[in-house]
Amino acid sequence: MDDTLLMLPGPTTVDPRVLKAMSDNIVNHRSAIFGEIFTETTELLSEVFKTENQSYLLTGSGTAAMEAAVANSVKPGEKILNIVGGKFGQRFIQIADSFGIDAQELAVEWGTAVTPQQVEEALKNDEDIKAVTIVHNETSTGVAAPIKEIGKVMKNYDALYIVDTVSSLGGDKVDVDKYGIDICVTGSQKCLAAPPGLSAITLNDDAWKVIDNIDSKTYYLDMKKYCKSGAGTPPETPYTPSVSLIYALFEALKIIKEEGLDNRIARHETAAEATRNAVKALNLEIFPDESVSSATVTAIKMPEGVTDSDIRGIMRNKYKVELAGGQDHLKGNIFRIGHMGNVSYKELAITFSALGMTLKGLDFDIDMGAGVSAVNESFL
Repeated sequence: MDDTLLMLPGPTTVDPRVLKAMSDNIVNHRSAIFGEIFTETTELLSEVFKTENQSYLLTGSGTAAMEAAVANSVKPGEKILNIVGGKFGQRFIQIADSFGIDAQELAVEWGTAVTPQQVEEALKNDEDIKAVTIVHNETSTGVAAPIKEIGKVMKNYDALYIVDTVSSLGGDKVDVDKYGIDICVTGSQKCLAAPPGLSAITLNDDAWKVIDNIDSKTYYLDMKKYCKSGAGTPPETPYTPSVSLIYALFEALKIIKEEGLDNRIARHETAAEATRNAVKALNLEIFPDESVSSATVTAIKMPEGVTDSDIRGIMRNKYKVELAGGQDHLKGNIFRIGHMGNVSYKELAITFSALGMTLKGLDFDIDMGAGVSAVNESFL
């Protein structure tokens, strides 16, 4: 079994309790036994989303929930405004294109965050926009978007507010109801610290009013079917779900409840601060401005004179710590450290010990223990 420490922006390390839960016996997914587990899992999800809305589980990665959000709420030919400042903002455009939706792009430079004023200007200039999509935490750049402030803008317009919290829910502040989010999606394998393969979506009454009047062009992800099956006795999914993964997610959500959501978010904030401090202590440069830096992943500029394979290759092969590389045009120009899920002091101390040794071995003139010292100071 590979014992490499995963310091990625997903998938993240899974608690042994979660792994054990996944090994429980399979039950009939149409039975009352499973219906009870399913109900409790979705109720816990709604608590983490901070919503009174029903949450729905989809067997598929976060992209499945992104597709469900778009395909069910906007008709082909209608306009959707996609805020794009990274790889996953682009994905929303690609999803819209695949359903014949008129995808409008509000582009911001990768490494920066959109402002509420930019969103308001775009909506003022085009009254035909039916929905706005935004990625709360853009893992490709390490940038967090101001979803609370944008929610205040959205209240003045009829367009639905669709937010991707795939890599932020359970690790950063998300309040679906208070932020005025109409449709919110997430994934299992990031801050929730469950295995990959599940996603979730929650929708408010305004979203359902729109969805009920749309002939969905997606079969498997038709939310009207999920609503109907979920309201049955026992509650079900319209198609066979991943029973074992739901066991795992249920246990992961129980762990979150035990820790306390506010405590968990505070832990992520401390880990983010520790990571940024350690990066700077090793004379490395953070890619985005710290004012918009993510609470769950930090993107770091590749130092001059070395390659991605130098840094990440040595970290992985010699020190057994897995970091993420850059994506798209940032490939080879940045590397990324995920500090989400179960990550705390121990994992960061190991990571920055290894990173310090890696840089020293590459002949950088640094104090190789400075990163660990910065982590120590942040957690005191």
